[in-house]
Amino acid sequence: MKALVFKKFGGPDVLTYETIPDPVIKEDEVLVRMKAIGLNFADVYRRKGNYHLVGNPPYILGYEGAGVVEAVGDAVQGFKKGDRIAFADVPHANAELAAVPKDRIIPIPDGISFETAASLLLQGLTAHYLTKDSYKIQEGDVVLVHAAAGGVGQLLVQIVNLLGGTVIGLTSSAEKAAKAKELGATSVYLYEENWVEKVKEAYPNGVDVAYDSVGATLMDSFSSVRTGGTVVFYGMAGGDPALVDPRMLMDTSKTLTGGDLWNVLTSHEERVGRSSELFTWMLEEKLRLPAPTVFALQDGQKAHEYLESRKSTGKILLLP
Repeated sequence: MKALVFKKFGGPDVLTYETIPDPVIKEDEVLVRMKAIGLNFADVYRRKGNYHLVGNPPYILGYEGAGVVEAVGDAVQGFKKGDRIAFADVPHANAELAAVPKDRIIPIPDGISFETAASLLLQGLTAHYLTKDSYKIQEGDVVLVHAAAGGVGQLLVQIVNLLGGTVIGLTSSAEKAAKAKELGATSVYLYEENWVEKVKEAYPNGVDVAYDSVGATLMDSFSSVRTGGTVVFYGMAGGDPALVDPRMLMDTSKTLTGGDLWNVLTSHEERVGRSSELFTWMLEEKLRLPAPTVFALQDGQKAHEYLESRKSTGKILLLP
């Protein structure tokens, strides 16, 4: 099979498109012919050597994708050749074929394309647990969403609205602010503004919850939430957060909670159940995804360069 591989850590130029042996599936795996592969910043971090990799070179990136079952291991029941499936956490997806453990298989319903499934899962499942588990959105909640035009941010805006909340978005440009408003944010402020002051002007008591994926803004997020409110910290795109004094939490009755998808996707039932709700929202047109930017798998270098340029507001897909 053909695969996008690298043999040493570095920039996009270390990626090459080569012929390597097909994967040999175990009895509890299925062999999937890939149709669409999600590209994420985690792939960049692995390519650079920031994240640990198992095994020896050549390494194959990619953890998210969708395709068609080609072969089924002896211990796998309920799936057959020709089934359309997706996954969010299976390594070595940057290839024409991938071995997928049975507990990671997510069936794709009719009406959902391979491209949609590969665009939705990682970011969609993240937005899902943030709004259902890290802080359970209730009708009437006022919610501050950082990076509201980003991949997870766009989904957070829509899901908060679906669950009855009101969204205040934060973005880095007027263009991104327009996108967040289009998706349902009631108001959007730019990071270059004194956004904490603007939030407090609109909601003097503060918002109920802030979803912070920036990191360096953590203390400003605390300033924006009400007494007894919550800050959900789930990323550091803008740098490390300041240390939090627990006495501040005590004095203000505020809550700081973290979030990590892999602490939630602990079973096949969790994967399928949460994905099914996302797919249903898509089919009911309650949830929208921006059109992905598509690259051929053999053009993986260009795709990585584009992702690192941060010019994209939607998903980047690799097509074998």
